[in-house]
Amino acid sequence: MPSFASALSALNADTTAIDVVGNNLANINTPGFKDSTVSFYDLVTESIGAGLGSTQVGFGVGTPVTLANFSQGAIESTGGPLDAAIQGGGFFVVNAANGNQEYTRGGNFQVNTDGDLTTSTGELVQGWSQVDGVLDTNLPLSNIIVPVGSLTPPQVTTTTSVDLNLNAAGVAGSSTGTFSTSVQVYDSLGEPHTVTFAFAATTTPNQWTYSASIPAGDTTSPSTPVTGTLTFDSSGNLISPASTDPAPVISAPGLTDGAADLNITWNLYNGTTPDITQYAQASATSAVAQNGSAAANLVSVGLANGGVVLAQYSNGQQIDVGQMAVASIRNPESLIAAGDNNFQASSLTALPAIGVPGSGGRGTVVGGSVESSTVDIATEFTNLIIYQRSYEANAHVVTTIDQLSQDTIALKQ
Repeated sequence: MPSFASALSALNADTTAIDVVGNNLANINTPGFKDSTVSFYDLVTESIGAGLGSTQVGFGVGTPVTLANFSQGAIESTGGPLDAAIQGGGFFVVNAANGNQEYTRGGNFQVNTDGDLTTSTGELVQGWSQVDGVLDTNLPLSNIIVPVGSLTPPQVTTTTSVDLNLNAAGVAGSSTGTFSTSVQVYDSLGEPHTVTFAFAATTTPNQWTYSASIPAGDTTSPSTPVTGTLTFDSSGNLISPASTDPAPVISAPGLTDGAADLNITWNLYNGTTPDITQYAQASATSAVAQNGSAAANLVSVGLANGGVVLAQYSNGQQIDVGQMAVASIRNPESLIAAGDNNFQASSLTALPAIGVPGSGGRGTVVGGSVESSTVDIATEFTNLIIYQRSYEANAHVVTTIDQLSQDTIALKQ
């Protein structure tokens, strides 16, 4: 009886469908998990009777086809420094233990004992790392190396600037006619030094003298302060030295700590805009700047928006030390689940286009977040009830056929 085979095929298909539902529900809390849907299809039919096609009886249902749902999951903020989620299309690229390139949407990453960025199950995350201070995303993919416990060398100060106003009502020789401020700079060993800038009004209107120096105790022999005159126009704008004139250079030869001599350029202009003005307001500093820094220890490493691996050091400096890669795949439904929340390419998968997040149609990466599972519990329970009822109905077909068989056998008696 073909109906017996048809009912058995339905029982097998419903069992497979229930297995899929069970797997979906089991991964309802798995970050980046994509639920699967079941697609049924019938088997070839048999024509019965004289008229071709007048009576057709099918042979049941085939093994269901499962299709992964690659829709966008909700982005959930976790605050985890190494968590990341893809907003839009694409996959993180990982290198599995067997050396195969795989793809995942799970973004709960960690660092292994070798300092490599990995998934929660140990696959190596692929991207680009800083090499000799340069982060080049045009190089081939490699493991992302996190600089655990690293120390950045000091940066010697070569330029400095001071934004300030000198009191136009200041009187030479009085407290209103003098002003000083300071900037901390660093030598080649990372030792700090204080550069003091002193200003004094002259008896000539709109004119101040300046002196910039490093403390005498910081050098083996007293250093000569750099001095000069600042001249302002009637509107309080600096006109001398002009922006085209050579900038003053503060020198400190023979530092007592053994560092290289300091030669610091004092920029009086930001482009053509003067940093120093003379208005009828109290003399005050509004901003100071210099380009040096002390040696610093690594404080923390995190994934920032855009998939950038950001290292923060004890001196407040933040450095981009890595960049995650994102793969765009035109037909993600053709991917094969490889376990550990990863997918691998099949023979039907289009060649992945790998690049920087947010480029070439690839999704953006949100730091400190993970993508939630796409499993909808209400939908899964509804499907579970439907498949259960289908299984029960086809099981009843089997018992009915069995009863008919027994009745047929009983006819002989």
